[in-house]
Amino acid sequence: MVPEGLGEAVLGSASDAVVATDREGDITFWNPGAERIFGFAASEAVGRSLDLIVPDNLRARHWAGYRRVMATCESRYGHGDLLSVPALTKNGSRVSVEFTIVMLRDDRGRPTGTAAILRHVTKRFEETRQLKRELAQSLQASRGPTP
Repeated sequence: MVPEGLGEAVLGSASDAVVATDREGDITFWNPGAERIFGFAASEAVGRSLDLIVPDNLRARHWAGYRRVMATCESRYGHGDLLSVPALTKNGSRVSVEFTIVMLRDDRGRPTGTAAILRHVTKRFEETRQLKRELAQSLQASRGPTP
């Protein structure tokens, strides 16, 4: 049994973004978490394409994958696997996000869109990258000079 108010509490949360799209990839739902992470108010995002937050250099790959998901009704990121990608904010800066998606379907099981739960992970991504740099430098220093 689902506790009363659970859906409203999750969808209304500002911690994680919840973004829903229609079959064409236009945004149909944008919660307070999406506003916080990406900087666009729901009124600015709903009705617009996901290109709003997908960086230019990743759009071709994004749309190829999106069309495949709509055609097959399957995504490897809907089974708990996280996809880590850069995304755009309203001011044009990039942030790192991780997300999973669920398919939205009509009463016959055909795909009508997606819902994604996204988490802002820029700080962790940068910390991991810095640790990898430091490890590489340490390994190189321990090997000594190259002859």
